[in-house]
Amino acid sequence: MKIKGREIEASRFLCIIIYYAILKHLPASTTPVVGKLAKKLRYSCCRRIFKECGKNVNIEHGAVFGSGLDICIGDNSGIGIDCVVSGQITIGRDVMMGPQCYILDANHDFSRTDIPMIQQGHSKKMPTVIEDDVWIGRQVIFTPGRTVKKGSIVGAGCVLSKDFPEYSIIGGNPSKLIRNRISIEK
Repeated sequence: MKIKGREIEASRFLCIIIYYAILKHLPASTTPVVGKLAKKLRYSCCRRIFKECGKNVNIEHGAVFGSGLDICIGDNSGIGIDCVVSGQITIGRDVMMGPQCYILDANHDFSRTDIPMIQQGHSKKMPTVIEDDVWIGRQVIFTPGRTVKKGSIVGAGCVLSKDFPEYSIIGGNPSKLIRNRISIEK
């Protein structure tokens, strides 16, 4: 079978269908009684879909990840409720992700003015990397090609438009360094 011109095995394709038809719609992992079961079912399916999937991964209710073929996610990490994750994404270990985040790997091309933008296609795809021990707040938007360094916090509503050093606290639109977590410890 082929997805976006890439050959994939039938079992992976079946898991993608099951995820989008059923599992995506199950309750959030925090829902009493059925939440734990929903979390286990989504994890069981996604570990067969993703390129790499660590232990104790939480794919939340409503998460969208396209084919998932280029997603790598580490131990104890998750994709938040109603998040949209597309393309080549690496999520490290111990990453918390709030709801409704958008992680994009490409943008619309708009370099020419003689052709309508809708006909120009997309820019070159750029991978996104979220390193270990990162906390991403609610409704964060990642522009293509961003790297969030180890130990960083990205505040709610941030439009992440550039990269920052390790242990940064980042917020705003456009994104800016609020302070470094290491300076807080001293």
